[in-house]
Amino acid sequence: MQDWQQTIADYGAAWQETDPGKRLDLLTRCFAENGRYVDPTADVSGRSALCDHIGDILNGSTGRVELTSTPTQHHDVVHFTWHMIGPDGGIFVAGHDFVHLNADGQIVHLAGFFGDPVPLG
Repeated sequence: MQDWQQTIADYGAAWQETDPGKRLDLLTRCFAENGRYVDPTADVSGRSALCDHIGDILNGSTGRVELTSTPTQHHDVVHFTWHMIGPDGGIFVAGHDFVHLNADGQIVHLAGFFGDPVPLG
């Protein structure tokens, strides 16, 4: 079983890795083979498909994604924030991810949200 903190570190590193083989190696450690990734623009199942999706995002934006908070965890759920930096060095988009882990400490479901929720009132 992998430590949840290492799982999130490997996942974050996958979003910075431009080499598809190295990116898939990172995802093999942290993302379940049948895991699911969803965000407002994507619904991806399986680590190979996620590897391709990340490559498409990195190639299309020529930016990079960085974690911006210390991940917090309780039970089998982890939450953290991130942002994507564009080629000009500015923040392109930021968001929150909520992760469900399996018994092996791998991501089985990740739901990503762009931006912060709108305050009430």
